[in-house]
Amino acid sequence: MKRKLKLSAISALGLLILAGCGRSDITGQTSGIWEKFVYGFAEIIHFLSFGGLVGVGIILFTLIIRTVLLPLMHIQMKSTRKMQDVQPELKKLQAQYPGKDKESKRIIAEKTQEIYAQNNVNPYMGCLPLLVQMPILWALYQAITRVHFLRDGHFLWFNIAGHDPYFILPVLAAVFTFASSWLTMKAAPEKNAMTTSMTYLMPIMIFVMGLTVASGVALYWTVSNAYQVFQTLLLNNPFKIQEERQAKVKAEKDKEKRKQKALMNAKKKKK
Repeated sequence: MKRKLKLSAISALGLLILAGCGRSDITGQTSGIWEKFVYGFAEIIHFLSFGGLVGVGIILFTLIIRTVLLPLMHIQMKSTRKMQDVQPELKKLQAQYPGKDKESKRIIAEKTQEIYAQNNVNPYMGCLPLLVQMPILWALYQAITRVHFLRDGHFLWFNIAGHDPYFILPVLAAVFTFASSWLTMKAAPEKNAMTTSMTYLMPIMIFVMGLTVASGVALYWTVSNAYQVFQTLLLNNPFKIQEERQAKVKAEKDKEKRKQKALMNAKKKKK
């Protein structure tokens, strides 16, 4: 969770930096690897802009990107679930070694890695999809603000390169971000301060940034996070996960009861 928050902050910082530099137009003749990459993005969105509607192009582009990333996102969800499942063990470990000295920290670090290895957990896999999406988001911002056939586009009530005058997109982006984070937290066997703070902090960050970035980027966030909600319900449904955990706990309790009953019957027979 801490890594995701840091990466999200880096992504936000990157957008702010991009907003303050590279304002010259990008065309098909512009040199530079990054500029050509950005222009390629712009051409794809332009191709998908049926009826000349750039907003439609951004929506379709977002859906395609998220679908292409679906296998990676599925791996991330499985990794996140494994991380959630080992949290009780990590909590016990921290309670066993509450000291802040170097030796305690060393033991916790070593045993944490052992727990990860035993449960086939890779704590970095949860950040991989976000790392992949960061350059896509940056390129999209540059394409919207520096390529004229996207920058001059208009869709529904907003200009693609301008701010949403009614704040509808920032609100929708924040709502879908909250829904996605809440569903992820719902699947966790135990809640902690970091998870809870992330659930509320990320939507606020998205909303604030949605007020300042181009509406095309806010549209991308809205569609992308709505897709994330659908994907979570489909591949990592927290309500099904809770039912599975409850069924597992019940099965273990029933097994323990049968064991105790068998021991009592064995004692009675001896008498």
